[in-house]
Amino acid sequence: MQVVFVSNYFNHHQLSFCDALYELLEGSFCFLQTQPMEEERVKMGWQAEERPYVRYVQPGGTTTGGPEAFMVRNPDEETAGGPEWRHLLLTADVVIFGGCDDESYIRERLAAGKPIFRYNERLYKEGQWKAISPRGLLQKYKDHTRYRKAPVYFLCAGAYVPCDLGIIHAYPEKMLRFGYFPETREYAPGEPFSRKKKGSILWAARMIDWKHPELVVKTAAYLKEHLEEIPFHITMIGGGELEEEVHSLAEELGVTDKITFAGFRGPEDVRAAMEESEIYLVTSDRKEGWGAVVNEAMNSGCAVVADHMIGAAPWMIRQRENGILYHDGCEQQLQEYVAELLQDPAECRRLGEAAQQTVRTEWNARTAAERLVSLCREMGFLGGTVDQCLPAPPVPALWTDGPCSLAPVIPERRMYRYLTERNKEDRT
Repeated sequence: MQVVFVSNYFNHHQLSFCDALYELLEGSFCFLQTQPMEEERVKMGWQAEERPYVRYVQPGGTTTGGPEAFMVRNPDEETAGGPEWRHLLLTADVVIFGGCDDESYIRERLAAGKPIFRYNERLYKEGQWKAISPRGLLQKYKDHTRYRKAPVYFLCAGAYVPCDLGIIHAYPEKMLRFGYFPETREYAPGEPFSRKKKGSILWAARMIDWKHPELVVKTAAYLKEHLEEIPFHITMIGGGELEEEVHSLAEELGVTDKITFAGFRGPEDVRAAMEESEIYLVTSDRKEGWGAVVNEAMNSGCAVVADHMIGAAPWMIRQRENGILYHDGCEQQLQEYVAELLQDPAECRRLGEAAQQTVRTEWNARTAAERLVSLCREMGFLGGTVDQCLPAPPVPALWTDGPCSLAPVIPERRMYRYLTERNKEDRT
């Protein structure tokens, strides 16, 4: 087996990327799922279609090709000759380890000094002040920092991962831009723009505190007050603990005529709504490690207006080139940017077309898979030996941007300024 991807569960965000790896490696790839998916995520449509390369961990260390009798592995149970999952993860040329808190899956491989690509979101979603915890720092040292010189690399699912890892002095020059890669749809020329409704704005998420649905309602109130002559309508898809509160706020601000509360919708319905919307709002804060809706909305030709602290935004959105970033927590900036787009339909269309192009040519599953395979071959990990790789081979700078390019370490407090100044430099 050349490549094994081990994670908590196989979901629709990983499907396209894994399909591409399976094809590129001519079937020498498997995905090892370590636990059953939570019922809440199943209801949200996260469960991906079955694939021949998916294996499910069973008690006793065995694996199965289907989820029918799925049970979580008991780490205390062993079988003669060692568990099958242990054999897979030790003998593969490359292991991608993501979304799994149980370090036992890669412990032997780490000890053997064989190539691993960790793949995850940021460490400190709630704030980098958590890095001062002595107990937390000790655990981070055990899991990350002590492998500074080992062939362990990090696929950073978000632009704030590098600065978090920098705090614990982990993965120097071994961090790569990466993310999540939902389905990339191919559209005929001029599509889906011919289906977009004039003045249409979309927001789709769970109605919980860090997704900030209240900002959408406040934006509706601002637009209603300041754009009397310009028609607009906002659709909010989703439900959750703040749903009643958000409905009450809309009534209080007098914007129930400007907002349609569509309730929960499945992924296909959300995607269809994106294809009919001109503007897409992403109002989550720093707790949004990546935000796959950014990929989907850009692919659907929306002009995305996003909080700069969500993980996907700094890498996928170039300020006023293929979308707009507002400074985290700045409600007025969000409202003014949306008003600008409604007043300038041509600019809105231009941003949507540029966003679509970004996903089509760079930030998509196929490109990510091709680059990762090329990188592994360039570093001698594929098609060669699985003996120890110490010291760790350096990461070649094969690309300057996009998936698998070296990830810059930018302090989060400087990120917004960096993003706006970068765009100015690109235009000069």
